[in-house]
Amino acid sequence: MFNTVSGKKIAVLGFAFKKDTGDTRETPAIDVCKGLLGDKARLSIYDPQVTEDQIQRDLSMKKFDWDHPIHLQPMSPTSVKQASVVWDAYEATKDAHGICILTEWDEFKKLDYQRIYDNMQKPAFVFDGRNIVNVEKLREIGFIVYSIGKPLDPWLKDMPAVA
Repeated sequence: MFNTVSGKKIAVLGFAFKKDTGDTRETPAIDVCKGLLGDKARLSIYDPQVTEDQIQRDLSMKKFDWDHPIHLQPMSPTSVKQASVVWDAYEATKDAHGICILTEWDEFKKLDYQRIYDNMQKPAFVFDGRNIVNVEKLREIGFIVYSIGKPLDPWLKDMPAVA
């Protein structure tokens, strides 16, 4: 994303450890989101089963503090300001610069990615951390796609940082 996510809106699709659960213990989404927040990104997070309170608690806790009683877990105003939780994937992705797919929810496979692309900032990036989307189809729409274990997007081949 041109070497910075600072000030950019990143849509996070999925926060749970795996699909069909609201369990966030040891979910990689916590580390990914904390890294993005540390780099000053603005996050818009959507997960069909994880509550906003749980997401904010996970983002404000130190690693491995999740097993403490809720009343002993701190809430950080900084995390709350930089990360919003929404209840619709289309709202999460509206005006976003990039999308991070972090849980393999079935509904993410069926989203109208043309509609999403039309409502995003350009160039529009997709980072598929679960290998659930059709990479070629997304590239045909116009997305720049990074997918775990798959070849880099041809758009990136001439970029100095990658070459």
